[in-house]
Amino acid sequence: MKNTSCSIPAFPRLRRRGFLRLGAVSGICSSPFSRLLAQTSSTGIKFNKLHCFEIKVTDVGRSIDFYQGLLGMNIISAFAGRTCLQVGDSNQFMAVRQVMQGEMPAITKLGYSVHDFDLVTQHEALVSAGFTEIQAPDVSTPGIENAMSVWVADRQGTPELHFADANGVIVQLVDDSYCGGSGPLGNICEAGEPAPSGLFDLNEINHFTAFVNDGVGANTYYQEAFDLKVQAYQGPGSPVTGIGDGYQFVMYAGPFPGQGQAPANIHHASFNIHDFDEAQMLEKLTDYGLSARGDGQIGPMMHYVSRRMPERGGVEGGTPEVYFTDPDGILMQMQDLTYCGGGGYLGNQCLL
Repeated sequence: MKNTSCSIPAFPRLRRRGFLRLGAVSGICSSPFSRLLAQTSSTGIKFNKLHCFEIKVTDVGRSIDFYQGLLGMNIISAFAGRTCLQVGDSNQFMAVRQVMQGEMPAITKLGYSVHDFDLVTQHEALVSAGFTEIQAPDVSTPGIENAMSVWVADRQGTPELHFADANGVIVQLVDDSYCGGSGPLGNICEAGEPAPSGLFDLNEINHFTAFVNDGVGANTYYQEAFDLKVQAYQGPGSPVTGIGDGYQFVMYAGPFPGQGQAPANIHHASFNIHDFDEAQMLEKLTDYGLSARGDGQIGPMMHYVSRRMPERGGVEGGTPEVYFTDPDGILMQMQDLTYCGGGGYLGNQCLL
């Protein structure tokens, strides 16, 4: 029997389709996103692209060598103990920092560029949408400790806007020109020595998958609050939320058995590459020192292929999805530059 101890909140601007989707979920009143949805259905903030993300590792030098050798990632900037590795020819990047005491290697946050970036306007929009304004926490503080909060971190004169969503995923909002550098927009960067040519030709950041306690609520909230559309489905209840140009996306999945009230986990990041060829990719990864996972548990320096079958929106025989782990076991994915999380052999058949 459904819990009827609380009432369904009002959704003054929520589309009927969104309301029906939410109403079908048992226990909506206890959803961590219900407070946000009850206050607003749109922040007025429009995401342009997935722009950057950060990983924390046990040996920064080792990780930089690994990613530069494999993916040819130039150093685009360095700040506050972070080294930013360029993705392709763009100013998208992956920041690498040292784990702090008590931390484990992981993806720590993701960043979006937004249309008409203005820190003051977008900060106020998030506060109006139900986020609590706080002082910038220590970078090692888990996002779940500041869930539904927004803050500005002052990095030597460069203000940076962050929020932690209801599940504790930390998000940064940036200008299109942001490169992790100096100046008001963080767009003044002095590139370091170019990296050697990598084994793979990167195009851009493609997607993130996060495991959370309320996947339905998270997907719905981001769609409604930031005017995003469903780009594909990887199963009946697994929408892919598109970002910008119809290729990038973020997917929130869960809950999972035994997860309880665990904080969100950004499970993996994915890059788009030129010349996707499954067999050649696995051969290159092996030659680079990674071993095939086989049927065993995933660990550092491994690779494997997951085949997404038709019941999960893939093609007959399985849409191949190529994964690898770095020296700390952080999981990454590589797909064709046309991959959008949809059907077909290349995963490039989507709704948008």
